[in-house]
Amino acid sequence: MASKSLAHFTHHLDPPFSLIESSKSMDQLKQIHGQAIASGLIETPIFLNKVISFCCMNKFGDMDHALKLFDQIPEPKTVFLWNTMIKGYSRIHSPKHGISVYLNMLRQNVKPDNYTFPFLFKGFDRNVGFSWGKELHCHVVKFGFGSNVFVQNALIHMYSLCGQMEMARWVFDISCKTDVITWNVIITGYNKTKQYNETSKLFDEMVKNGVVPSSVTLVSLLSACSKLRDLKIGKLVHEYIGKCEIKPNLILENALMDMHSACGEMDLAIGIFDRMKTRDVISWTTIVSGFINKGEIDLARTYFDQMPEKDYVSWTAMIDGYIRVNCFKEALILFREMQALNIQPDEYTMVSILTACAHLGALQLGEWIKAYIDRNKVKNDVFVGNALIDMYFKCGSVAKAKRVFFEMPRRDKFTWTAMIVGLAINGHGEEALSMFFEMLRASIKPDEITYIGVLCACSHAGLVNEGRKFFASMTAEHGVEPNVAHYGCMVDLLGRAGHLQEACEVIKNMPMKPNKIIWGALLGACRVHKDVGIAEMAAKNILELDPQNGAVYVLLCNIYAYCKKWDSLHELRESMVHRGIRKTPGCSLIEMNGAVHEFVAGDRSHPRSKEIYSKLDNMTRDLKFAGYSVDTSEVFLDIGEEDTSIAKGWCWLPG
Repeated sequence: MASKSLAHFTHHLDPPFSLIESSKSMDQLKQIHGQAIASGLIETPIFLNKVISFCCMNKFGDMDHALKLFDQIPEPKTVFLWNTMIKGYSRIHSPKHGISVYLNMLRQNVKPDNYTFPFLFKGFDRNVGFSWGKELHCHVVKFGFGSNVFVQNALIHMYSLCGQMEMARWVFDISCKTDVITWNVIITGYNKTKQYNETSKLFDEMVKNGVVPSSVTLVSLLSACSKLRDLKIGKLVHEYIGKCEIKPNLILENALMDMHSACGEMDLAIGIFDRMKTRDVISWTTIVSGFINKGEIDLARTYFDQMPEKDYVSWTAMIDGYIRVNCFKEALILFREMQALNIQPDEYTMVSILTACAHLGALQLGEWIKAYIDRNKVKNDVFVGNALIDMYFKCGSVAKAKRVFFEMPRRDKFTWTAMIVGLAINGHGEEALSMFFEMLRASIKPDEITYIGVLCACSHAGLVNEGRKFFASMTAEHGVEPNVAHYGCMVDLLGRAGHLQEACEVIKNMPMKPNKIIWGALLGACRVHKDVGIAEMAAKNILELDPQNGAVYVLLCNIYAYCKKWDSLHELRESMVHRGIRKTPGCSLIEMNGAVHEFVAGDRSHPRSKEIYSKLDNMTRDLKFAGYSVDTSEVFLDIGEEDTSIAKGWCWLPG
């Protein structure tokens, strides 16, 4: 009789159970729930457990609805049901709610089991706080789960997520170390906290302990090799996979490709790619990124165009690749294609596009990007804020850059540095230095980039003594060792102020070999102060480093012309012709109606060049009539004034 009753009950439950499992939305679930209420099934705990499990575990679930149902169930609730709620909050990355459920469970005198803590710890991150992790660790010991492998693995994972690898390692060291999952968790933790050298050490220890690595272990190790650019160990792992006849899966093959491409071995990466039976978007993106890292942008684009499916990561990788090789217009064109296909960019895409706008001076497009970020709720973190500040400064919009800075809820040292450098390059030297002192008051430690901005600010503001003091205090006060860029700033600072001999002394006493940027700064100062002797010395050193640098010849020619050293000018011009050296024509960019137009000196290939030159002639006549004349003091020996005006641009001086 009892058996018959149970069979009838199960038969009664089966249809609603199967309907719950096949639900595709919360609306469907609520309809099934309503039918169950009408038939009296709502009173059965099994049915309610099933509905709550759907709300907690299913991608169509709803934790608010789960909590309402959970609260309707009378006490005592089973530990299974409490665990389900905790797991649900972990799934939606709401660990604080999970902790709240756990504490309520204890208040109802329900003891946790070996599943409770792993569910709790899974949703942890740095935002939850290390203190909660330690307190719950005490609960683990109190309830007797300290030696449970499942719980130990969860503890290691939790401490890793919180960035507390010392605690994670302590738990690992007291574990039995026979479970490959335990090793995988600690190795993955070191990878996530960027302690890649520890990953290799642990792998060696793992093999010595007789634990056979799984494909997960090998993926983590290959990831570490990729980050460290350690081809030697990477190849050993590759050989190990072949020797042990480990069946390759898609994730492992992608990791092998990533390691080889990161180490510059694109032939090996392509070999793996060609042999793969199945490829996903990660496989293709790995190859695209590999060619980008090698600077082979055309090959990267070829593979990108062949991709059967592209996600926002693929598009961002290709856009960023163009930016790396200074193809900013191509990056913007690709972004427009991405938009046309309705592929939603993330914050990294936005930063790449803002970088392109900054280099092109495309303020209008940059403004549109900011509006897009605000409108589409793109994650607007410090990373994006810093890119916006940089874009506004490089487009000359100082006020808007400052507004972004003051509206940012959180700032890092890169934010402050962007402000200091941006103010400096826009001629607000003293304000840049005020920002530097404010940065110090905020207990933000400056780095080498910050000091480049500070020295640049001193240079633009003509604050020579202050610049000397900042340069001297870099190491003494903040432990920042001057590099070649800082010496370049000092040469520029002293050179602009006319202290050319002192600038030469700075170069002479540099602990590293001066590069062409250092000598270029000195040569530029010689042009301003018309010092032929030092100019010749600087030019000689640049040409030893870069013999085909046409700009150096042009600059020295201009100095000779100004100082009326015609024989030297003639000799240098002949040398240029003999060596086949031509200066790369200067160009300028202008943004109109969201499109960026490029103008090259002396170029007549623009489709509207006739209109452009006609307008230029009209402007010339109008300006001459208004009393201005062209500065042709810097001319080449065999170039007429009309050609000079095109090659060198216009510089108007009162007549």
